Amino acid sequence: MRLSDFDYDLPPERIAQAPLPVRDASRLLVVHRAEGALGHHSFRDLPRFLHAGDRLVVNDTRVVPARLIGRRKGTTGEVELLLTHPVEDARVGDSALPGPVFEAMVRPARKLTPGTVVLVGASEIPVDVVSEIDAKKRLVRFPEGFALREFLEREGHVPLPPYIRREDGPEDRERYQTVFALNPGAVAAPTAGLHFTPDLLEALGEQGIGTTRVTLHVGPGTFAPVTAPDPRDHVMEREYYRIPPPAAEAIGATRRDGGRIIAVGTTVVRTLETAAVREGDAWSLRSGEGWTGAFIHPPYAFRMVDALVTNFHLPRSTLLLLVSAFGGVDLVREAYREAVAKGYRFYSYGDAMLIV
Repeated sequence: MRLSDFDYDLPPERIAQAPLPVRDASRLLVVHRAEGALGHHSFRDLPRFLHAGDRLVVNDTRVVPARLIGRRKGTTGEVELLLTHPVEDARVGDSALPGPVFEAMVRPARKLTPGTVVLVGASEIPVDVVSEIDAKKRLVRFPEGFALREFLEREGHVPLPPYIRREDGPEDRERYQTVFALNPGAVAAPTAGLHFTPDLLEALGEQGIGTTRVTLHVGPGTFAPVTAPDPRDHVMEREYYRIPPPAAEAIGATRRDGGRIIAVGTTVVRTLETAAVREGDAWSLRSGEGWTGAFIHPPYAFRMVDALVTNFHLPRSTLLLLVSAFGGVDLVREAYREAVAKGYRFYSYGDAMLIV
């Protein structure tokens, strides 16, 4: 397997820069694995391809407006912090750090050395750069007892992906969240869920299709490019996940009753596959929480997922490798060629694909 097998040409104008006015007005490319066939539809047609007894599994993570713009104390040059996750019981040597303390991606990293103080937001809150994690990440500390969540909601920016070539706006605070968003912790949206509306979910429910929530807080590692010539050498950054006991029970009951598990997004696939446990000749799902660094690539035998709703992903990305493992490398490559040729919108605010 070569990394070049997961490359494709995409005209820049195919990269969606803003959401459509209505979520479920996006297009849906349906990939039929058994027949090797492709079909072109609207996302509102999704119920046509699901059956009574099937179960959607969605990710209820909520994107935090955790991108902070500021300046180094004593300078005017702009710097940026993207808070990725809190660090509990942070220490420097033998000394505990009063918090909040976070791991952050920073720009420009070369100027944000340990000991630097960054003034962030319109309020110019002082943030200490505590230590260097790697070339792009730092451990940063806010003032002791600081009400960080309220500050982020007031002065933080939605961390739109870099291929969206504009600043975030007020509409992104609503449209870059799914209708399932509940548990804050993600730095990026689980974008397959962006197409769903309450009306569409109601229609699916009336058809006898259940919906179950799990959580995976999407981190920057999901979008880190694969650079190794052999993509199997890539190492994923770990992300926090949680599967409540009722969710595991509902998914298990669906499988026992012959229904299909339809994962809404690659984050759900990684969550379910991480928590799959073998019981005799069958697989079941373990409830609980933890950190997953699961990197799914061809070839892979899926344990818990029967169909996948997903967006179109970047070339040479871990997301495209996962989708190729699920749909088949050649068929997914054909689907992407077809999507480019027929003018589909790509990436986070783009159109969707259903693989059945």
